[in-house]
Amino acid sequence: MSNAALGAPLPSGADEPGKALEVAPAIPKKTDISRAWFGDKSFYAIVVACGTSVLVIVGLILYELISRSDLAWKAFGFKFFVGQDWDPVNDHYGALPFVYGTVVSSLLALLLAVPVSMGVAIFITEMCPRRLKTFLSFMTELLAAIPSVIYGLWAIFVLVPLLRENVEPFLIKTLGWTGLFAGQPFGIGMLAAGIILAIMVVPIISSMAREVMTAVPSAQREAVYALGATRWEMIRMGVLRNARAGIVGGVILGLGRALGETMAVTMVIGNRPEISKLTEALFAPAHTMASVIANEFSEATGDLYLSALIEVGLALFVVTVIVNILAQLLVWSVTRGMPARGNG
Repeated sequence: MSNAALGAPLPSGADEPGKALEVAPAIPKKTDISRAWFGDKSFYAIVVACGTSVLVIVGLILYELISRSDLAWKAFGFKFFVGQDWDPVNDHYGALPFVYGTVVSSLLALLLAVPVSMGVAIFITEMCPRRLKTFLSFMTELLAAIPSVIYGLWAIFVLVPLLRENVEPFLIKTLGWTGLFAGQPFGIGMLAAGIILAIMVVPIISSMAREVMTAVPSAQREAVYALGATRWEMIRMGVLRNARAGIVGGVILGLGRALGETMAVTMVIGNRPEISKLTEALFAPAHTMASVIANEFSEATGDLYLSALIEVGLALFVVTVIVNILAQLLVWSVTRGMPARGNG
């Protein structure tokens, strides 16, 4: 029986053949609106909390370092960072040898690692056969997954004997006249620490460089080739110039890894809190800020001794912040605040 027969009103347009029925839109219920508003506000609060948690964690770390090192700061003041004596017996402490060892070993690691890393990245990205590219990329990233203590054990049993018996005597004999390679070939020392750090940061720098080089558009390569450039000129002008900001970022990431590395460096650097002569610096034992904390924190019985070690950690924190600020300035000087673009 039809609606007309029942006396019910027809919807507008229902009496016209071929015309669709007009359905009134559903009005959201008040409870649905409230639930959506509550979900949106909750999501916003969670995201804001996650974002600010990083600042809170950094602030808590800085607060703990400052408060726990207050005793050493009152005892030595700023002289703590420029003093060279580290004497737990007489409660006299100076952190300059550790700052020196950290900076020199990290810069030495970058000096060795950056050319190798760029070579690896350029080969995998631009020259490697397709069937080997995946395998080499996997092996490079696998180096970053090896624990630090494994690197340290390998350095003790393989790298240190090699340096002591072959490499360092050869450097003394052939390059000793430069004044940089002198002293006794112990094997353990700054050179060993720099080499092991270089091996550890190569996968970080090369992976970052490879990613940014892969992101360079193919049109850049084709345009350089169209101008008659060789492969090396194409890589230098079409790829590296466009990827320079990302490459600098990868180098800074590698420097951050080198500055904070502890176990592998502790096992091969020799752990002597002294600043050696410039002519003996590469072969002589040294110390870093991370290694002195790892070596002596469990043995620190006095309050001043413990406070001094925590202040060393504060110094490491400050050095890391300064390095990152300099890195940002370096990136800005390269890009001038703008994304890197090729100049043709």
